[in-house]
Amino acid sequence: MTPTGVDRTTTDEARLAAEAQGVLFDDATLRPLPTDVGYRGPVACSAAGITYRQLDYWARTGLVTPSVRGAAGSGSQRLYGFRDILVLRIVKRLIDTGVSLANIRAAVDHLADRSGEDLASLTIMSDGASIYECRSADEVIDLVRGGQGVFGIAVGSVWREVEGTLASLPAEKPDGGVVPGPAAHDELAARRARRSAS
Repeated sequence: MTPTGVDRTTTDEARLAAEAQGVLFDDATLRPLPTDVGYRGPVACSAAGITYRQLDYWARTGLVTPSVRGAAGSGSQRLYGFRDILVLRIVKRLIDTGVSLANIRAAVDHLADRSGEDLASLTIMSDGASIYECRSADEVIDLVRGGQGVFGIAVGSVWREVEGTLASLPAEKPDGGVVPGPAAHDELAARRARRSAS
C-alpha cells in the first residue's frame, strides 16, 4: 500500500502545494474513545454510513469484525469498537469510489497493523484500482504528479467525523452495562439504564 517510485525531492512549487494540502495531514491530537466501550450493529451502521446487510456480510467474511464482542449464537449482539467503525467508514468510501474488494481487503489488513496515532496520520490515496499509503503532503504531491492518485482519504479527518457521530449515539460495555453520559439519550438506552440500576 506504500507508494512505489515516489520522488522525494521537494521543490518550491511542491512546498507551496504541500502547505495548501496541509489539512490532509493535520497534526492535531486525536482523542480515541475507550477500548472497553462498544456499539451495537445498528449504531455502527449509522456511524459508518452503511447498511446492516453490509455490516453483517463484512463480519461474516472477516473483512471487518467486531473487536469488543463478537456474535455468540442466535440473539447475541456484536459490539463494534471505535477503530472498527473508523475502518468501516473507510471501507465504505473505498467501495463508493470503485476500489475492488480484493484491494480493500489488502488495505484493511494493512491498516490493522497500525497503532492509533500512526493510523490517524495516514492519507489513503487511490486511482480506483490501486491503493497507496501517504504519510506527508510531499508523498501526495509526488503520487498525483505521477498520475496515480485520483482521490484521497485523510484518516485523521474520518477519525474526527466518527468521533463526533458516536458522541451522540448509545454505547455499552461488553458485559451489557450501559455507558452513562451523552451517548445514552434515546428511550431504549434510558430503559436499559433504569433496569440495570435496579
